[in-house]
Amino acid sequence: MAEYQPGVCNIGADQRRARRLSAVASFAVAVCIVLAVALSAIPGTMLWATVPFIFGGFVGAFQDYFRFCVAFGALARYDLSGSGGASGRVDASEAVRADRRQAAKILLLAAVATAVTSGLGAGFLRLL
Repeated sequence: MAEYQPGVCNIGADQRRARRLSAVASFAVAVCIVLAVALSAIPGTMLWATVPFIFGGFVGAFQDYFRFCVAFGALARYDLSGSGGASGRVDASEAVRADRRQAAKILLLAAVATAVTSGLGAGFLRLL
């Protein structure tokens, strides 16, 4: 049975699975956009359309990895019901602050990973 831990764990197995699937879907859309641009006459500037999907993919992947939902953290909630735990609202102010710091950390990591991935992709495409 999983338990809520402020700033550490606020989602269980079912919620993690949803984030993992969301990450895969987001990355797949980004790959499809890249392939469409590479294999057609679509302008290369359309590759900018991959950025939100890459970011979304990293957010989902990091939420799964850290067992922490950004939205739940911001809204002071948790859901561990898929792992035999409880779900509910976070009331302690220090726990809410810890959750919001973790949520911000995940968003920052996703932004950095998106920038690195997009930069590497742009550099690779220039070589072609």
